Amino acid sequence: MSENKRVLWRAGTLLAPVPAALVSCGPLSRPNALTVGWTGIICSDPAMTYISVRPERYSHGLITDSGVFAVNLTTARMARAVDLCGVKSGRDGDKLKEAGLHTEPALSIECPVISESPLALECRVVKIEPLGSHDMFIARIEAVNVKEEFIDKKGRLHMESMGLMAYSHGEYFALGAKCGSFGFSVRKKDTKARGRAR
Repeated sequence: MSENKRVLWRAGTLLAPVPAALVSCGPLSRPNALTVGWTGIICSDPAMTYISVRPERYSHGLITDSGVFAVNLTTARMARAVDLCGVKSGRDGDKLKEAGLHTEPALSIECPVISESPLALECRVVKIEPLGSHDMFIARIEAVNVKEEFIDKKGRLHMESMGLMAYSHGEYFALGAKCGSFGFSVRKKDTKARGRAR
């Protein structure tokens, strides 16, 4: 085994990949969306998430005023639109229209969701935590809004069929081939199947 030297890098935000999520917010009459990488699950019961947003962003005020937002998962086909929503401000015009995106009402909160997104987490803010460059909006997930085409007849959700996209240090990536599933490292092999193969 060769010895590879490691370098002490300055502290920074090099956790990757992260979601390339579109956070939709604002009134249904004038919807807006903001691209974020700083989001994730922080509790399973109750189901809770967070987003971190700079106070100067237009969406920050919209979410603060309404107390709700939706985290829309994105696909590789949406890459250009997702990028545009991250570099342009809704304060200056209708960036959703410019990006070719459409909205529809959420199912459980007064908030838009992105029609092109296969799945959205509908969220209600419970706390805003100032951290420095960003404020963290801690929120309860009120509902999961998912396109019916990704649920089979047995009620199983097929996220692997969504073509989801991730973000890594300034670049967007389509998720690749499956390399395992939760618990596969300790799962016992099917002895019956193994016997039939002999």
